[in-house]
Amino acid sequence: MSSSLVLLVVEDEPLIRISTADLLQDAGFFVLEAEDAAEAIAILESRSDVQIVFSDIDLGSEMDGRGLLQHVASRWPPITLFATSGRFLPSIVDELPPQATFFAKPYDPAAVISAFHSSLES
Repeated sequence: MSSSLVLLVVEDEPLIRISTADLLQDAGFFVLEAEDAAEAIAILESRSDVQIVFSDIDLGSEMDGRGLLQHVASRWPPITLFATSGRFLPSIVDELPPQATFFAKPYDPAAVISAFHSSLES
């Protein structure tokens, strides 16, 4: 797989994380997985090839997805950010970094995959 297709899925629900990772691998991405923000940051600190972070907002950990994406935006600005949540509130989108794209759960996998590919082309 091409290193230009590396993405990190951050999701605290194991079944959702695994099914999302499988879906994205089938779409041609090399997928890394993290169950919380601390694990995601550790992965980002150890790898320089991650181009996309796709994080759930409600991570059930000390730092939620909003905090994680804000941290990634400030520390690794080239990484493209995507967020998702089953509890859609306008305030969720307002609290995300301006460059982040939000997908409400349940999201259309084809739309997510298309957005990921589009972000890599720009």
